[in-house]
Amino acid sequence: MAPRAVLFDLDGTLIDSIPLIVESMKHAFAGRARAPTVPEWVARIGTPLDGMIRRWAEDEADVALLKERYKRHQREHHDAMVSAFPGVPELLERLRARGTLLAVVTSKLEASASRSLVRLGLARHFRAVVGLGATSRHKPDPEPVRRALSLLGASAPEAAFVGDSPHDVVAGNRAGVATVAGLWGPFTREELEPARPRAFAARAADVLAVLDRLG
Repeated sequence: MAPRAVLFDLDGTLIDSIPLIVESMKHAFAGRARAPTVPEWVARIGTPLDGMIRRWAEDEADVALLKERYKRHQREHHDAMVSAFPGVPELLERLRARGTLLAVVTSKLEASASRSLVRLGLARHFRAVVGLGATSRHKPDPEPVRRALSLLGASAPEAAFVGDSPHDVVAGNRAGVATVAGLWGPFTREELEPARPRAFAARAADVLAVLDRLG
């Protein structure tokens, strides 16, 4: 049997928001001597924003300043720069038609995640959105995955987590769910393999067949 519950990461998995994330970083750090490179920033996508910024900020006040610049740019450009990955709407429709319990597990605030899901017409598929404010620990810690399972009324052995980053895979593995690494996001197979996902999916359109094989 395929998993009864399926959890999804948001950025880089359901929605193509990576260009927006990168451009927001460039805007926030513009003119700074200490600034992340694009690969350095992308490698940390999926972890809380404060921690990402803190590596290049001068102090906590600077974290707050950079975060506001970053988020202002995201708010202004979100609708024009965010889209669902090819195959994602169809995948969610088919899973929901099967009666699969669906949730999003993201390191964004729930309000920001919900804005993207509503904008792209995906919100109706999900019974729960577990974001930054829902837990005290965050991916790659398993707490957000466990929180999502609790909200869905599902157990780890009957669930899978689909994500594009090593942080997603590690969190899912630690929570005891089957992990599927999506290769349509910014991370390569070589970057994901050390996290040891249960399976890989080349495209969102392949996920259903991969989930069936897990069963």
